[in-house]
Amino acid sequence: MRSIKDKKVAREEETSTDHLDLSNAVRVSMTNLKFSTETISLRMPVSLLGRIKQEANRKDIPYQSLIKMSLAEKFS
Repeated sequence: MRSIKDKKVAREEETSTDHLDLSNAVRVSMTNLKFSTETISLRMPVSLLGRIKQEANRKDIPYQSLIKMSLAEKFS
């Protein structure tokens, strides 16, 4: 019985970059793009933030991500 390492794979002589012509490429500036997120400030009881951080640590994710995930789940 032959193993996989005994089999030879046919290689293509050309790659996709052989067909790419960048001589007419133009640099584009998208100055009107806006970030899809917005920074906010949120005040909450220290004890609540502590519980959120503990849960985030237990799940091994950043606490801000846990807050965003919880809000998205609630309001989606």
